[in-house]
Amino acid sequence: MKLFGYWRSSATYRVRIALELKGLEYDYEPVNLLKGEQHSPAHLKRNPQGLVPAFETKEGHLLTQSIAIIEYLEERYPETPLLPANAAGRAKARAIAATIACEAQPFMNLRIQKYLKDECDFDAEAMSAWLNRWTGNAMTSVETLIGDGATFCAGDKPGMADAFLVPQVFGALRFGIDLSKTPRIIEIYERCCKLDPFIRAHPQNQPDAVPA
Repeated sequence: MKLFGYWRSSATYRVRIALELKGLEYDYEPVNLLKGEQHSPAHLKRNPQGLVPAFETKEGHLLTQSIAIIEYLEERYPETPLLPANAAGRAKARAIAATIACEAQPFMNLRIQKYLKDECDFDAEAMSAWLNRWTGNAMTSVETLIGDGATFCAGDKPGMADAFLVPQVFGALRFGIDLSKTPRIIEIYERCCKLDPFIRAHPQNQPDAVPA
């Protein structure tokens, strides 16, 4: 299996966590977003959107979109499940993942940031207000979805929802998004970051990482 991605990409980060939680071996091929390698003919064959990640299965199938890739891993390698055993728990995990993937993370994407700065003349103050309104509000919704007393996002062990949550918090901290209203999220994030699969998947531990 091979993962094509960028060290600081939230979507790639999610897939790395899922692979590590399942204990699956894979090769990694960096795609440098800052150099525009996502628009190369070779990568566009893997992902027509010109985005990361792309994932090549053992059978040679090329998959895109982090949710689809993680769902594939869950179906193909069910021995270490990333979703709860009951239907309601699985729905909750998927709802958290979808809220992050669809409502929180896209506003932090490089192409969106570039558009706002270059074509809308957003300065740092305007960018901060934008991110706190859209990403910040979405994360407040995730806080409510998690509920009280949760060890992890959707149960007593880390899974799919946590694979989405941790990269989202990593990005939010990087962009200075106010997380003061999401103490459950911070607690789960800190708990996850102490676990070996999350440590191995961390952006700074990737071969293409730029030293902080």
